[in-house]
Amino acid sequence: MDLTLFSRNSGYAWEISPHGAMRVPAVIYADESLVRAMDHKVYEQVCNVAMLPGIVQASYAMPDAHWGYGFPIGGVAAFDAGEGGVVSAGGVGFDISCGVRCLTTGLQVDAVMAVQKALADGLYRDIPAGLGSSGSIRLNPAAMDAMLSGGARWAVEQGYGVAADLERTEERGRMSGAQPECVSAHAKQRQRDEMGTLGSGNHYLEVQQIAEVYDSDAARVMGLREGEVVVSIHCGSRGLGHQIGTEFLKRMVMAATQHGITLPDRELACAPIDSAIGREYLGAMRAGVNCALANRQILTHLVRAVFARVLPAAELALLYDVSHNTCKVEEHMVAGRARALHVHRKGATRAFGPGHPALPDALRPTGQPVLIGGSMGTASYVLAGTQAGEALSWSSACHGAGRAMSRHQAGKIWRGRQVIDELAARGILIRSPSGRGVAEEAPGAYKDVNAVVDAADAAGLARKVALLEPLVCIKG
Repeated sequence: MDLTLFSRNSGYAWEISPHGAMRVPAVIYADESLVRAMDHKVYEQVCNVAMLPGIVQASYAMPDAHWGYGFPIGGVAAFDAGEGGVVSAGGVGFDISCGVRCLTTGLQVDAVMAVQKALADGLYRDIPAGLGSSGSIRLNPAAMDAMLSGGARWAVEQGYGVAADLERTEERGRMSGAQPECVSAHAKQRQRDEMGTLGSGNHYLEVQQIAEVYDSDAARVMGLREGEVVVSIHCGSRGLGHQIGTEFLKRMVMAATQHGITLPDRELACAPIDSAIGREYLGAMRAGVNCALANRQILTHLVRAVFARVLPAAELALLYDVSHNTCKVEEHMVAGRARALHVHRKGATRAFGPGHPALPDALRPTGQPVLIGGSMGTASYVLAGTQAGEALSWSSACHGAGRAMSRHQAGKIWRGRQVIDELAARGILIRSPSGRGVAEEAPGAYKDVNAVVDAADAAGLARKVALLEPLVCIKG
């Protein structure tokens, strides 16, 4: 990207002054090398978001930003309903509440490596993964609506996990305001057999070793000890979330015209927050969030069952579960005054700082765990939210490495077997139903996650706590 398009506010904040129809500035948080490597579409999209009605303060992009649908992946924007603010399905994304949860095990890495193959095979056998994958759960209409209303709380009530898990889950396991009646019959039908499944694309289940600790105090509070093993689960709301996004994007294109909204890009289709369609979308989206929370909770139960067979000494406790693709009503300080804002995070993670009332008591002193997934075969990170992040980005941080090339490009460069063999030579076992999917998710198809996380840390969005390296990866 052309650096002359920006004014550099600091070593890690690159600002685009309002021009044309922009209502507020746009800011990209990254180091110089990351900004240079970004596609110009990121510039266009972060500027387009700044043109939407009711946007507050600025349009933001995180260090892992890359081209997306409407919003850039890694885009963050907040809107005020009282000032004509809008809600945009493109600002949430198709995989509603795609997110990561991390489980500690208390196991040393040597104990896991002694049964690495058996553990990989057991997880692959019991965790449904891949395009169109289905699980053993079948939801009738009443159970579907109960799940969409109850989220992870519903899953725990059905026997999938324990009540303690809910305290360590965003929204304590249930997004309020969900309206299952706003979710179409087709969306519900797509999800009927998909609970407790990983899905495809960049979704994964990974067994990881804690290779390095950067903040010993925060790591101690989070239960992270160097040389021990954790499990990370990355997935979302599967077919239901995708269908909600698809349907409401079409409706919002027409709604924008009806409400006199000029769209800089059709993919930024939106509606006033207080309009009928705006309220319907929020009700459906919140149901999608609950679907994702329930899905990750069920997967946690399945993972615990595998560990109980292969490594019965393991005690899988939930560190935290946080979503990436959401729009949430949050209270933020604007010019010294608390305001309720609809914060869109698309491919970005909520990162509340120390003392935030939304955090569980045990984690409140350190700040929210920010779970950053690497690409397959590369490191992941646990960070902690900062108080400075409130003013910088509505308490938001990056969510992963960010793609450096499209899946189509990656598929032309790598072959699945090649990637699996190369990672096996490094001691990392991959299990996947799709060789093509593995090729499309090759480590080289992503940005350097270390550079992305270093930029987020240096910018003050979140601070590094621990580095995680993969041992086993179940890939959709």
